[in-house]
Amino acid sequence: MALSRRSRERGIDYWPGFVDALSTLLLVFTFLVAVFMLGQFFIGREIAGKEDVVQRLTRQLSELSDLLSLERSAKAEAEQRLVGLSATLQQEKSERERLAGIAATAGSNQQQLSALNQQILDEKTAAQRALEQVSLLNQQINALRQQLQALEGALGQAEAREKDAQTRISDLGSRLNVALAQRVQELNRYRSDFFGRLRGVLGSRPDMRIVGDRFVFESEIFFGSGGADLTGPGIAELDKLAETLRGLEREIPPDIAWIARIDGHTDKRPLSGAGQFKDNWELSAARAISVVRNLISQGISPHRLVAAGFGESAPIDFGDSPEALARNRRLELKITER
Repeated sequence: MALSRRSRERGIDYWPGFVDALSTLLLVFTFLVAVFMLGQFFIGREIAGKEDVVQRLTRQLSELSDLLSLERSAKAEAEQRLVGLSATLQQEKSERERLAGIAATAGSNQQQLSALNQQILDEKTAAQRALEQVSLLNQQINALRQQLQALEGALGQAEAREKDAQTRISDLGSRLNVALAQRVQELNRYRSDFFGRLRGVLGSRPDMRIVGDRFVFESEIFFGSGGADLTGPGIAELDKLAETLRGLEREIPPDIAWIARIDGHTDKRPLSGAGQFKDNWELSAARAISVVRNLISQGISPHRLVAAGFGESAPIDFGDSPEALARNRRLELKITER
């Protein structure tokens, strides 16, 4: 009887302590998991908005989430084990009350208690491993924070460099605009001087005149009707023009990108299509090319000459009289930028 009484007293002493230890362990584990989840939330907010780095951090957080899921599974298994242990303890308590007077079952109950103790030790070992994993996760979180701080510093430096570059670009753009404006003014000065010389060389003929920034020649000076071959009087006039252009080419600095553009124009009467040219486009372009080739043969650099044909698309007189049609059949010389 004394042995039975001592056995009951030992049972009453051990089990509450075991249950309290397990409850405390679960509370600590739950707290650690909650701390981990809060840490993950704040880390998620810190890394939001990053571009390439955000993707890498998102993958790492995904791995952390997987680890957390494993820990939650371990917690669920621990809770299930605790429920099983509680049920087992309840069964053992009932068994002990039922077999209180049977001394032969004391040894068996002792073995069961030893087995339960071993299970509790196993649970403690599992909890310790969980704590170690949580510690590892905290270290990874700290490393991610350091990476974020480094990225923020790098982004700040990049923004400062970009701002400095924008300032330099703006300054260069302003300087370039000023330089271009100076070049345009210089080219306009040379163009005005050229037109003045050309007017003096060619004289005050009514079939040669200045219209705006262009020197206009009526086609009859250079070509026969419907043709693009230069005639004798036209070649003589081109000699004067070439001499003036050569002087201009010598005077204008090489760094000014200028060209002399020869534009061919016709009147609005269509060609028959049976001759050398199918339409006015071909005729106007061929006349401009003939003039350019003649100027090149007289020493003008081909890099300074452009030929263009406009056909009847750009008249200067919209009348139908022979005089209006004659004014529209013309060649135009324009000094402009490349």
